[in-house]
Amino acid sequence: MEALSDFLPESDWLGADFKFDQTNIPGSEQSDAAMTLVNSETGPNVAAFFDLDRTLISGFSAKQFVQARMLSGKMSPKEIASQFSGALVYALGNKNFAGLAAISAKGVSGLEEKVLIQLGEEVYLKHLAKEVIPQSRALVEAHKAKGHTVAIVSAATPYQVYPIARDLGIEHIMCTRMEVENGKFTGKIEEPACWGEGKAHAGRTFAEKHNIDLDKSYFYTDSFEDKPLLDIVGHPRPVNPDKELSAFSMENDWSIYRFNEASRANFTDIFRTGMTLGALAPAVLSGIGNGLLSRNWNTGQNSMMAMVGDLGTLIAGIRLVIKNEENIWNQRPAVFIFNHQSNVDLIILAKLLRKNAVGIAKKELEYTPLGPIFKAAGMIFIDRKNKDKAIEAMKPAVEALKNGTSVGLAPEGTRSYDYSLGKFKKGAFHLAMQAKVPIVPIVIKNAHDAMPRGSSVIRPAVVEVKILKGVPTKSWKRKDLDQNIAKIRKLYLKELDQL
Repeated sequence: MEALSDFLPESDWLGADFKFDQTNIPGSEQSDAAMTLVNSETGPNVAAFFDLDRTLISGFSAKQFVQARMLSGKMSPKEIASQFSGALVYALGNKNFAGLAAISAKGVSGLEEKVLIQLGEEVYLKHLAKEVIPQSRALVEAHKAKGHTVAIVSAATPYQVYPIARDLGIEHIMCTRMEVENGKFTGKIEEPACWGEGKAHAGRTFAEKHNIDLDKSYFYTDSFEDKPLLDIVGHPRPVNPDKELSAFSMENDWSIYRFNEASRANFTDIFRTGMTLGALAPAVLSGIGNGLLSRNWNTGQNSMMAMVGDLGTLIAGIRLVIKNEENIWNQRPAVFIFNHQSNVDLIILAKLLRKNAVGIAKKELEYTPLGPIFKAAGMIFIDRKNKDKAIEAMKPAVEALKNGTSVGLAPEGTRSYDYSLGKFKKGAFHLAMQAKVPIVPIVIKNAHDAMPRGSSVIRPAVVEVKILKGVPTKSWKRKDLDQNIAKIRKLYLKELDQL
């Protein structure tokens, strides 16, 4: 039988050592939740169990999964009928998930497992990656920092759970599994389903196998249906609880965590986003004014960049925790490269570089409402679809570097859907070689929390940034370029705990 992991990179399922820094926690609820762990017992005999839906992610993964499957147009009549039957049973008040899972399993009988594995990855990239709740992510890392054994215990299927687990670096997964033989579904589920008492059974079995002390362990969930597992851990932790669990938790004096769900933008966040964009106008006016007064456009551009960074991060509610900031100033001019997680990266880069620097961006940005502002700031636009034009557009950047102006760009070429580091393109490295300047890696660890790809609203966040030492390129040879790029990318993977 083919295992789910056979279709995924082996390294994705290896454990990672996480360093928890309390300064990385935006929001008072998140700080309070993590603070409760400061004096907790350390070691792998303490488990931290996490439910998935409305606990680690906003909303319900099954909804996105079923919608994507239906929109694919590849559902068989049998599968459509099973989904309709399940929805009808649920609507009539029967919320026994084990029964609903059995109905769904019959619908995919004979279907190849790899179809749902692929669908799970697509749903994760398009929808679920941006729905991971930042406070819950911080809790996962806090437990890892204490050396606890972290696991997901969910009624969902592996095809919904595994991509999220990979994103969060969680190795242990207990979930509802459909029986597979010779790579195809048999139409049955593996008993017991991971729901209700089934979760408690999974927790006890896991504890026995991994020498876990349940009396010292934690379980985070939103659902009263998970009471059997909540009852057997020493630290039950309701997160965004439903009405029944809220009432029960209050009666039993359990700590309740109400986190802001990642995909829901409130009025304050929308207003803050508008104000952040509006702050670009005074930055431009300030730059023009300073340029005219000094009769030096470079002075004006520097003023503009500094104000965009300072005012933008202030209004957006983004606080930077910068490590090794001296590396920004030690070796200039340089090609500053950064991993691209979010649209707020541009504000962060302006805050970091401050002066005597220009950015390189995709041509499409030139024709947005902010295009004239970027152009006034000296931004160099390249056409990624036309290699010849892209090379031609890079010539001003080479000249800028030779004249003492640094350049900032993202070697991934586009934003990532989650925290995962993408492949590096060669443009930044060719640029540094031609100008014979060092490459300075800027590692942005969690800008995704502030504005994930697909979101148009900025959320306040504390973003950790680490500036690595500059890498000289004067002795680089074209034949060794791929090897040198791989070495620099490995530095990022190490800092991002993605090795």
